[in-house]
Amino acid sequence: MRLSVIIACLNGADTIGIQLEALANQQWSEPWEVIFADNGSRDGTVTIVEQYRHKLPNLRIVDASDQPGKAHAGNVAMSAASGEAFAFCDADDEVAPGWVAAMGEALAEYDFVGGAMDYLKLNQPKRVKHQVGGIKQAEHPPFLPFCGGCNFGFNRSVYQAIGGFDESFLFGEDTEYCWRAQLAGSKLQFVPNAVVHYRHRNTLAASYRQARNWSESYVLLRKKYGGSLSRLMMLKLLLGGWRHMPLCLVRIRSWEDLVEFAWQFGWKIGETRGCVKQLSFS
Repeated sequence: MRLSVIIACLNGADTIGIQLEALANQQWSEPWEVIFADNGSRDGTVTIVEQYRHKLPNLRIVDASDQPGKAHAGNVAMSAASGEAFAFCDADDEVAPGWVAAMGEALAEYDFVGGAMDYLKLNQPKRVKHQVGGIKQAEHPPFLPFCGGCNFGFNRSVYQAIGGFDESFLFGEDTEYCWRAQLAGSKLQFVPNAVVHYRHRNTLAASYRQARNWSESYVLLRKKYGGSLSRLMMLKLLLGGWRHMPLCLVRIRSWEDLVEFAWQFGWKIGETRGCVKQLSFS
């Protein structure tokens, strides 16, 4: 098997069919499989995935419900996969036509790759700040690029060299892996023709939770890789930014503005929680 496409999922019944349909319509001359790692779904996700076995003959479902976290589910999937390389996508997004071929061909040339993100197809135009996205650059130590685990991949050789995802990260495991792989010598290559249509969270609760979880994990990332996240710096993170919240609140004019406020508020709550935890451990 040349490529293993991996989807780690918890409760994705509302969107997984769209993703699997997109994968079923992919064309590539090399052999590839789909490994679906279920992290304990209780909404009928696995039943929906089962219905795609006839469209995706090389589809396998693995049970990753024994421990919470996308990192754990991804590790279970990789341990079960037979591919020479792994390409990751998420249950709530949609891979564009040609994604499998683009990822497979890129991973035949490079060890570690990240694709492009399209934000238009699956989102309300008012929520889209940037039409496309891709690899980002960290502005603090280790000053390395990173990309989302909904559209990245690496060869088995990378996995064998540095291991799987760090399961202490319930969120942010993709960024952590990007940095760890690069520090071990793998260069992250951008693949612009490997496109994933990304879905924003469009409810207040979902937007808040995502921002809170990402922000809290980011404090842990900075603590692990920054090397200089002192008590003073954590206090600045803890206290900074709150003064902008009232201004954001009075500028709300639409539902999209309210969702954006939920995101900003969630980010500050997550940052606060992360700093409090780190300060209590230090």
